[in-house]
Amino acid sequence: MPTERFTFAGHDGTSLAARLDLPAGDPPLATALFAHCFTCGKDIAAARRIAGRLSSMGIAVLRFDFTGLGHSGGEFANTSFTTNVGDLVAAAQALEARNLAPEILIGHSLGGAAVLRAAARIPSARAVATIAAPVDPGHVTENFAEALPEIAEKGVAEVKLGGRPLRISQGFVEDVRETKLTEAIANLKLPLLILHAPRDTLVGIDNATAIFKAAKHPKSFVTLRDADHLLTDPEDADYAAEVIAAWAGLNAGLRVPAPPPGAPEGVVRISEADPDGFLQDIAAGPNHHMLADEPLAYGGTDKGMSPYGFLAAGLGACTSMTIRMYARRKGWPLDAVSVDVTHNKVHAQDANEANQTDRIDAFHRAIRLEGDLDAEQRQRLLEIADRCPVHRTLEASSRITTALVRDTVEA
Repeated sequence: MPTERFTFAGHDGTSLAARLDLPAGDPPLATALFAHCFTCGKDIAAARRIAGRLSSMGIAVLRFDFTGLGHSGGEFANTSFTTNVGDLVAAAQALEARNLAPEILIGHSLGGAAVLRAAARIPSARAVATIAAPVDPGHVTENFAEALPEIAEKGVAEVKLGGRPLRISQGFVEDVRETKLTEAIANLKLPLLILHAPRDTLVGIDNATAIFKAAKHPKSFVTLRDADHLLTDPEDADYAAEVIAAWAGLNAGLRVPAPPPGAPEGVVRISEADPDGFLQDIAAGPNHHMLADEPLAYGGTDKGMSPYGFLAAGLGACTSMTIRMYARRKGWPLDAVSVDVTHNKVHAQDANEANQTDRIDAFHRAIRLEGDLDAEQRQRLLEIADRCPVHRTLEASSRITTALVRDTVEA
């Protein structure tokens, strides 16, 4: 997916560094604003992974470094939870200036607390998702509890977090301690998705419980199974992205792109979800997302149907629809129809193609018709199955054209 460097003025005018992950080709279905965890950054593995998966599903994602962190300017010692919220509002305004006002706010850990507070100040927001968020921002002081006496005495002290030295001020400590989110959560007035792992040892699952209790409907809670706080396992980050995308499709009012000329059903976009394997994201407009993969025996992870599985599914679904359409028009008592499809490669001569020696694709359909149908009706419906448009496409010659599209990508 194309990634653009993006800079904007933070809460105090300081230049903040960001990356805008964009879907390839079509305009985004929606825009998400991602807030990272305490002292982390926009390039943490979970943020990259989630942004990449969401963009492959058609959602643009802006992730940025808060003031004083990563590649952003300013002094971390001069920041607080309140300034983080200000940075989020500034990021939303910068996106709006590019006609990409964010509809989805996503926050990880303390970033989750920040989006809960910032949502009321971002008019374009239509849905909020939190990942491992604390209900009490003061929770972060537990990460440097041994330094609190020195911070209180000197007003500022250097601590090591994640192996990096950072200067934390007494103002920061007092700000997070005084911040209470319960009222902001209760007054959110937006769909809320809470993702949390039961085994999170940094921000306990009780935080998710408290957020859920404080929020009004519509609200949803999804467990992240055995994930750690930082979602270091790529599968956990992928799962979070997939859940957020599916939930956003129902709650964030994704934009429906106009179909391009000559493609009345729109574009089906396939993007790699795992460059080291075969997993693919398949997106067809704002409402349909699927996974394609290869079986374990062929080096895949078996998280989705194989390409031939999708081809068989298309044939079977079209067959069933065609039979139902005909029976409905005739008023016949067809209660239910199901189609089993299998695929195999056979020698052409086995299919009575004496002049060919190549192997060809053979699809076998087993059709079940339920209802008080007589033998003649059943035979007619079996004949109608062969009129299925996908059946005719597979039997006829198709033309496939290919073009290389070059996206501008900035590292």
